[in-house]
Amino acid sequence: MGKFSPETLPELLAVYYKRLFPFDAYTRWLSYGKVNPTFSHRELSFTLAGDIYIRYQSFDKPADFEIELQKKCPEKIDIGAVYNIKPRSKKLGSDFKVLERELIFDIDITDYDSVRTCCKEADVCSKCWKLMSIATKILDTALRDDFGFKHILWVFSGRRGIHCWVCDEVARKLESNVRSAVAEYLQILIREDSAGKMVNLSDNTHPSIKRALEIIDKVFVEVCVEGQNILGTTQGMSQMLQLMEDNLRKEVEPAWERLHTSVDRWNAFVGIFERMRGELKWKNKHLVDEIMLQWAYPRLDIAVTKGANHLLKSPFCIHPKTGKLCIPFNPATAFTFDPDGVPSINELIEELQEFDRKEAQEEDDLKRKVKNYKKTSMYKSMQIFEEFLRNLEVSRKNSKAGEWNT
Repeated sequence: MGKFSPETLPELLAVYYKRLFPFDAYTRWLSYGKVNPTFSHRELSFTLAGDIYIRYQSFDKPADFEIELQKKCPEKIDIGAVYNIKPRSKKLGSDFKVLERELIFDIDITDYDSVRTCCKEADVCSKCWKLMSIATKILDTALRDDFGFKHILWVFSGRRGIHCWVCDEVARKLESNVRSAVAEYLQILIREDSAGKMVNLSDNTHPSIKRALEIIDKVFVEVCVEGQNILGTTQGMSQMLQLMEDNLRKEVEPAWERLHTSVDRWNAFVGIFERMRGELKWKNKHLVDEIMLQWAYPRLDIAVTKGANHLLKSPFCIHPKTGKLCIPFNPATAFTFDPDGVPSINELIEELQEFDRKEAQEEDDLKRKVKNYKKTSMYKSMQIFEEFLRNLEVSRKNSKAGEWNT
């Protein structure tokens, strides 16, 4: 298959929106069982070729959305909130208020640049993806166990980020101050102090942080110490040494100079720390745990979560620079997810055309009516999305049945 070329995107998008974009499943999701007002009052924004940005799009019916999408072929779709007024007519009224909006989270790999060594800026590889998979596991577990949310959609952005959509009705109806409280609860990394430290734990560590540490501890050596080689360079050692108080640093630094691998240096540090722990000041008494959190805890853009009117890139977009599909993934298997294996739009179109060629050679009575996405490598991500939708719909029906029985 040929490599994606951004110059071909307009013609590829025309085919994609006509034959592969999952309109039915997509609009079922954003309707939540009610086209009016949940879908018709939803803001959708389009980014067209040439960075032309159109906000406050809304559509009375799913069919209208399909027609407009195929007409404009946007390079990007962003999803906003559901408003009390149809967003396209917002100028007709000054009382423009959010009625509901999914609780959303955005994690960008560039926020890990200070702790990853394999890539920088927008580049992502299988090694630094594991940092994102740890973030997924920690955040997904907290949202389910601490808040009781059940309907959570995880999406790879197509290049450097992951997005989380919490779609339970109670989450969609949260006021901004509650969204802020949830975001602050999950954000434990603060601005670096003068030594570069971002976490300070007390003796009474919160259960959610203890749980996050249990998740990190199982893979920290594999992902950070070895995978990112965090102590394999002078710069990496210096970065960690500056977090230590003087008496600990005086023991650790010469020990590291005698060793040659990141793993050996980490093990030596942990051993020295445990031996000296009783002598350390309070700021260093939990240093091993604080380092694991600083290197591997989710780095959230909490401004995205706090604002109910904040836009977020839609699933099933095509990233205009990589050509990759913005796809749902299973948080339970995030550790084995391969961002390089995500299909690009040209690959999807080629797979579709190849299927059509083979089908054209079959006898009419052998031909099967197959949904277009099932003819491509988009199928697996669509299965994840469909299962998510089924669970949402079952929950909604059960909720209605409960109301009728009361």
